[in-house]
Amino acid sequence: MKQRTITAIVALLIFVPIIIIGGLPFTIFVYLLATIGLFELIRMRHPEKNFFPYVLSALLTWVILLPNEFFTDIEWFTKYELISIIIFVLLAYTVLVKNEFTFDQVGFVILAAFYVGLGFFYLLQTRDGENALRNILFAFCIIWATDTGAYLFGRKLGKHKLWPTISPKKTVEGAVGGIFVAVIVAVIFHLIEPFEQSWLTLIIVTIIASSFGQIGDLVESAFKRVYNVKDSGKILPGHGGILDRFDSMLFVFPLLHFIHFF
Repeated sequence: MKQRTITAIVALLIFVPIIIIGGLPFTIFVYLLATIGLFELIRMRHPEKNFFPYVLSALLTWVILLPNEFFTDIEWFTKYELISIIIFVLLAYTVLVKNEFTFDQVGFVILAAFYVGLGFFYLLQTRDGENALRNILFAFCIIWATDTGAYLFGRKLGKHKLWPTISPKKTVEGAVGGIFVAVIVAVIFHLIEPFEQSWLTLIIVTIIASSFGQIGDLVESAFKRVYNVKDSGKILPGHGGILDRFDSMLFVFPLLHFIHFF
């Protein structure tokens, strides 16, 4: 517990100022987090010795992270055409190496890039949008409140397993408690820093976001269960890896943009 607390404090002391500063330092930091997260996922699968496809997967992740406006002044290709080119190269590579790197493995590195890249892309989009600091703080408060509520309610009241084959310690009571605490935090947040939306909209969005955050957590748990690892990495002592800490974020930030809350 002491190690977890120290790591959390140090991480916040690094992460929060970078969010506030924004601009290029924040962009570089997000690219770094996304790259580490991608290779954590690749490492969990016990990658083959041939490193070239994983370099392309990292390149694909970086392209996904690029803002759409980056390609506005480029006439001869779009972001999605560049993504397609990288995918075609990966597919062609299976032929070049005579299926030593297979179609299934290509599918894995492509999906891994999108899984990691989209969440961090929408984190960047949020920081570059209106009311950026408020929106980022709100999203992370919902995520942290959900985690805290799920832990406390699950520990005190948890009797019914939520998904024992994926995450044996999670309970239905904990999941509901996480949503309940997230709603309370959202109400307090709205009182201090109001949103343009109505109270009803705020509560509905919070319930959905809290639920999606828990799904993101379960998705990461499913990966670890399949690949038989305890944590995605060891970069954060007491917490695991980048994906262990940002798994909920990968679902919450895209959701809040998809429903046009941000």
